[in-house]
Amino acid sequence: MDPLVRGRIRKPALAWPEAAPLAPRVIRRFIIVLAGVATLLASGAETTTPGLTISGADDTSVDLASGESTMRGRVLISDAGLLFEADLVRHNRRTDVVTASGNVVLTLIPEQVAPGDVRANSGGARLLADRLVYDRRTQSFTADNIRFGSYPIFVEGLSASGSRARVTVEHARSIFGEPNRWQPTFYADRLIYEPGRQIRTEGALLGIGEVRAISLARFEQDLTQPFAFAVALNGGYRSALGAFAEANVQVPVSRALRLGGTVGLYSRRGLMAGPSGRYSDPDNPEGLHGYFRSGYISDYGDRETDLLGRPVPRDRAYAEWQHTQRIGDALTLRAQLNWWKDSEVLRDFRPKEFYPVQAPDTFVESVYTGSNFFVSAFGRFQPNSFQRVQERRPELRFDLLPVALPGGIYERFNGSVAVLREDAILTGTTLESHRLDAYYALSRPIQPTSWASITPVAGARFTHYASTVGAARAGDYTRVLGELGVDAEMRASGIFAYENTRWKIDDLRHLITPRVGYRYIPEADRGRAHIPAIDRNVFSTYLPPLGLGAARNLDDLHASHVVRLGFDNTVQTRDPVHGSRDLLVFNLANDFRLERPPGERDVSDLHAELSLMPATWLQLDAYQSVSPQNFTLREFNSGITVRDGNAWSLRFANNYLRRELEDYLVDGRVRLNESFETLVRVHYDARRRRLNEQSYGIVHNLANTWLISYTVSLYSGRRRESGVGFNIQIDTVRF
Repeated sequence: MDPLVRGRIRKPALAWPEAAPLAPRVIRRFIIVLAGVATLLASGAETTTPGLTISGADDTSVDLASGESTMRGRVLISDAGLLFEADLVRHNRRTDVVTASGNVVLTLIPEQVAPGDVRANSGGARLLADRLVYDRRTQSFTADNIRFGSYPIFVEGLSASGSRARVTVEHARSIFGEPNRWQPTFYADRLIYEPGRQIRTEGALLGIGEVRAISLARFEQDLTQPFAFAVALNGGYRSALGAFAEANVQVPVSRALRLGGTVGLYSRRGLMAGPSGRYSDPDNPEGLHGYFRSGYISDYGDRETDLLGRPVPRDRAYAEWQHTQRIGDALTLRAQLNWWKDSEVLRDFRPKEFYPVQAPDTFVESVYTGSNFFVSAFGRFQPNSFQRVQERRPELRFDLLPVALPGGIYERFNGSVAVLREDAILTGTTLESHRLDAYYALSRPIQPTSWASITPVAGARFTHYASTVGAARAGDYTRVLGELGVDAEMRASGIFAYENTRWKIDDLRHLITPRVGYRYIPEADRGRAHIPAIDRNVFSTYLPPLGLGAARNLDDLHASHVVRLGFDNTVQTRDPVHGSRDLLVFNLANDFRLERPPGERDVSDLHAELSLMPATWLQLDAYQSVSPQNFTLREFNSGITVRDGNAWSLRFANNYLRRELEDYLVDGRVRLNESFETLVRVHYDARRRRLNEQSYGIVHNLANTWLISYTVSLYSGRRRESGVGFNIQIDTVRF
């Protein structure tokens, strides 16, 4: 063909004929757009792009020039662990930015819940906002005028930005618990929230309700732990102290530590103050935790005398520290410090802490647990000048658990090295010794039948004393003692057909176990003149441990030739939850002394323990000691507890010790409603025929956050306690 002809033909072909093959593509695109628009315009339409799901729109429009879709109605959007709803949503496909406005509700789905999972609505945190912009490329968002909450925290702020894992709120106001004027709150310049993990703030004001008087440069709270801010308030009147007000406040310094102090103002005594704190491992609170508290006062009141009859000094103080730690799987550490400048400081100013433990103890103990042994280091010290303490400076000990040998024989061993000291108080002699001690025993269990066992025991104890001070005879001394004995028991049971629907009894089973123990330890009291009696006999109304290896009074032993008889009884019934339930426990025991030191009787007191639990709402406990020679009651302690769930409870108790003590206690509480309950405590001294203590109170649960106790107390016959007192105490229920 002629080239000119070809050229003339080609020119119009560039404008129209070559476009013909493209027409189907344009048409296809146009049809696709129309189909997409038609789909979006349908009521309840849903559109999906990779990872993004939009549904629920009532009205949809598309701007083809900008690539932006606009959806109105109650639009639901799900993407990458974020689920939010809004009245108006715009999605730009080119920038992949979603803008939501109008009643925006954003749910941060926990990472363990897959997007779109039906559980998403019940997990994570929920955020409300006026406007929200979400960038899918960075999976981050910004929001205006926000509020969100995830138990136990509620937050509102001017704006927020972040992702599913972390949200930063500017100019935030936060409340722990349900929003009300009694909850702990704070304002923060910036708050960083990690759902379900923690919150951190910068420049915070902390307080209660609208009152925020505590300024914190930084605040951090682990949301898996109770609220780190602790408050305890106490106030009232006691005649010995006058009008008083006390406060204990601790604020978080880090996730692991909160610090604060205790302050008490007493109109008749002065001002007591001291630091306090509490610490723990936030990732393993059971593995490491502890606390400390203290106080000092220049007491200008009537201080009277201390435990030893000495005048109480004007400068009074105390310090307490407790520490518990687990190091790895095998090593534990415990420590406790109780320092009182005088014996009455806690009795006067902290009576609730004094009465449970009236003899302060200070020690450090570490135990390593091996496969079949224990290695321990124990130190006990005497920081106080008003009490005698058997100090260990320290004691190192090794305990081997029973090991099987050939022939069915078991061996047992323990050994220790200790530096002992006991200082004299006012009068007396200071005692000291360096003691090396070891005990070794062999036993051979014999089981002639399935219901009986007999275990002969033979043991020896080696003890060496050096550097002794305070013994009748000076110098080193070595003592070797031996023992022979046997432990035997029988087991019998019977089942009886008895049913009682009222008491929920479904048949009865009676378990009875007679026991016989025998120990012969000759010449155990030899060498007493060479041994400072530091670990010695102490007064007890119970039977002492049987056997040379279990003796606690190692420095004050006596020859022993004893037969111990015991009868253990247990009555049970079937229980649908636990399998069986104890209804009655009744145990008897006493000793027959074939050889005894002067002053001891040939037959010990008969000891009986009784616990009766016929129903979950009733329990009776009793312990008694009777002299079998003349059937004289030497000791009787009992208690009866009746309860109706959380509605009310009442306990009657008594303590009787011949020629020493006879008193009665009544403790009761009645829950009036969800907010109030009443308390009563009465202590009656039968020997002196007087009420030593009467306490009547009302407890108010305020907003499930504060526990306010109003108590009136009346005392008589006590030397230091006030005759009358009135207390208002405020404690935290939960934070």
